[in-house]
Amino acid sequence: MTTPALSVLDLVPVRSDQSSADAVAATRSLARVADQLGYRRYWLAEHHNMPAVAATNPPVLAAVVAAATDRIRVGSGGVMLPNHAPLVVAEQFALLEAAFPGRVDLGIGRAPGTDPVTAWALRSGTGQGDGDAVDRFPDHVDAVVAMMSPAGAALRLPSGDHVLRATPQATSVPDLWLLGSSDYSARLAASRGLPYVFASHFSGRGTAEALALYRDGYQPSEEHPEPRTLLTANVVVAASAEEARRLALPNIRSMVALRTGQPLHALATVEEAEAAPLAPAHEALAEEMLGRWLVGTPDDVAGRLIAFAAEHGVDEVMVSPVAGASAGTPADRAPAREETLRLLASALDAPR
Repeated sequence: MTTPALSVLDLVPVRSDQSSADAVAATRSLARVADQLGYRRYWLAEHHNMPAVAATNPPVLAAVVAAATDRIRVGSGGVMLPNHAPLVVAEQFALLEAAFPGRVDLGIGRAPGTDPVTAWALRSGTGQGDGDAVDRFPDHVDAVVAMMSPAGAALRLPSGDHVLRATPQATSVPDLWLLGSSDYSARLAASRGLPYVFASHFSGRGTAEALALYRDGYQPSEEHPEPRTLLTANVVVAASAEEARRLALPNIRSMVALRTGQPLHALATVEEAEAAPLAPAHEALAEEMLGRWLVGTPDDVAGRLIAFAAEHGVDEVMVSPVAGASAGTPADRAPAREETLRLLASALDAPR
């Protein structure tokens, strides 16, 4: 089995001992570590109105990360297109590509990335309702692709064609990926000849089925004659299995709260998570999640990651480092997340 390339997915978590400014500073530090270790790409998610997540604006965060690093690709994992006007997204990422040529990825998703009320507030500025925004998703994907191209997108008007370009004099364009946690985006990516990512870190089920739909239905495009995909995984790596499980506790608690409809809070420290055990009714759900995550020692996680990639036939895995922080950790750093990246990269470089 070959060793897959490594990339990073970051939600910019906000701990109970952090401000948003601290969380962004910790992301900047984490991105520098990933860059130095040779990780391939660094993607920022889009979530809104969540106490534990500062990743509300992927293009802004991508600019922060790109400016702080030298070679790693940066992008969105992903922009939730129904929340935004297609031209705005095209302009943002065309400008990122102009500033950091050859380093920008635009990952696009269809989910709201938030609760229904916040989604309404986001989409009221687009001039369309929730249903219209989702129903027109394929057309909006096509519009973003066309408007980022040097030729632009032509609107047919009675007075003649009106060309929309995301930026003047473009010499390169971002790589565009479709993201999803169901078979919808798999089918759409296949029909458009686009790269595709199934959110295996979030869904946990249906990965093989979604990838099979994508590969079986793939229609080659000029830019991508073959299907192209990668996997995502939640990962915690520590010197011992016990310590890794301990570091996973804050994020496990947060995900259980999300799945069971409990109030959401800033991410707990490890000690806060230990001091407030889960309700017995939620312990099975927590163990099920933990079983799907890659949590353990460097050799154990590296072996499982290689097997995971081989099982699904991919040569790249994007890890979301979900290690928590202990009390007293500097507010502008996430040392356990950084150490997860270091230990994993080192284990995968070692002879196996």
